[in-house]
Amino acid sequence: MVDITHKVTTLRTAKAQAIVHVSSAETIAAVVENRVPKGNVFEMAKVAGLFAVKNTHITIPDCHPLPVEYTAVEYEIDGLEIRIYITVKTVYKTGVEVEAMHGASVIALTMYDMLKPIDKGIVIREIGLVEKTGGKSSFKDKNPKLIQAAVIVCSDSISKGIKEDRAGKVIVDKLKSHGVEVTSYEVIPDEIEQIRSKAFEHSEKNQLVIFTGGTGLSKRDVTPEALEPILERRIPGIEEAIRSYGQKIMPFAMLSRSVAGTIGDSIVLALPGSTNGAKESMDAVFPHVLHVFKILKGANHDPIG
Repeated sequence: MVDITHKVTTLRTAKAQAIVHVSSAETIAAVVENRVPKGNVFEMAKVAGLFAVKNTHITIPDCHPLPVEYTAVEYEIDGLEIRIYITVKTVYKTGVEVEAMHGASVIALTMYDMLKPIDKGIVIREIGLVEKTGGKSSFKDKNPKLIQAAVIVCSDSISKGIKEDRAGKVIVDKLKSHGVEVTSYEVIPDEIEQIRSKAFEHSEKNQLVIFTGGTGLSKRDVTPEALEPILERRIPGIEEAIRSYGQKIMPFAMLSRSVAGTIGDSIVLALPGSTNGAKESMDAVFPHVLHVFKILKGANHDPIG
């Protein structure tokens, strides 16, 4: 199966359809009046569809098992057509499009099986997705364009050439993958005054300033101490999202001290200096964190009074 461990959990919905075309009005009447010998077609097919949705991962090899939070089945009759609509919801890392289409197809097949003794001309067609929400496409257009960012690695050993930077490069790659222009990538010692200086310098030129390193608990880890006093407004939700995401993957994430806040119109983030810590932190909040720039822009243009 596709690796989805890096994805964040969101509310995801999918609506699918299928059409059962019968050959006579007598068949439609038998369904509506509950005169089909095999039983109540609508109810039996609905139950089959519910089971199908919940067991999609058993039938379709690459589908992930996921918590199905809601399923609804609707029918519409139009002439000789029975239109099936099924809506599925989950709060998870991947969508439920296949689950919805699987449910619609099994409902249609159940109808076919129940109706074939009285109608030999049944055709199933147009099984497909009607709509979906909650995945990457739902948030894509909400992010602003042309965001510029600076990435600053805070490490004594890397700045001296003793170690090689990996965390900063992971952050740069992630930013580029989301269309963010990285205008600066630097390595500096883990010193309070240098960190503050870089924060002020880059917040004047970039909308996003990301520091990596110096967020641990040793005496040399001073990035939070450097940034917290100069932030104009903290954004605790970003910090909580990073910590919560990391905690699900690595129990030591609770020891990290990520920081998020604003300087002017810029967002300043301080992320862990380990490669995995930086990667997981970026996975936790990107690209959704970019929506903050629309919020800031709106706040800055609100009339006073």
